Amino acid sequence: MSTTQKAPPPRLLYHHNAYPFLFLALNRTQKSLGRSSAQGPEDERAHITGVELLEGIRDLALEQFGLMAKTVFAVWGIQATEDFGKMVFEMVERGEMRKTENDQLADFCDVFDFEKALDLDYVIDTRNAF
Repeated sequence: MSTTQKAPPPRLLYHHNAYPFLFLALNRTQKSLGRSSAQGPEDERAHITGVELLEGIRDLALEQFGLMAKTVFAVWGIQATEDFGKMVFEMVERGEMRKTENDQLADFCDVFDFEKALDLDYVIDTRNAF
């Protein structure tokens, strides 16, 4: 009799909660930009750029976490926009996302500063409070 061992899950570069957040941001960004879902591996109608994805990530983070967004990202091991690019390319490598031949990690580098975008520029919406 022999035992079969399951291969361990791939080691993630970032906290496991960062990946579902990234997928949610991707889907919301596609919808907000009016991009349809891809109908196959060659269909690029749903494609969004690194900058578009990062803007969606920023908007979702501020909506979900408010002034804690930068702290949540830090807990997840994400210190800069490039980290989201590394996540995307990690997921591409695992077959969980697709990229075009023009997509590159550099598309995610220094798109915005977390301190400014997630903290200093944050405005608390008080319209419903008053």
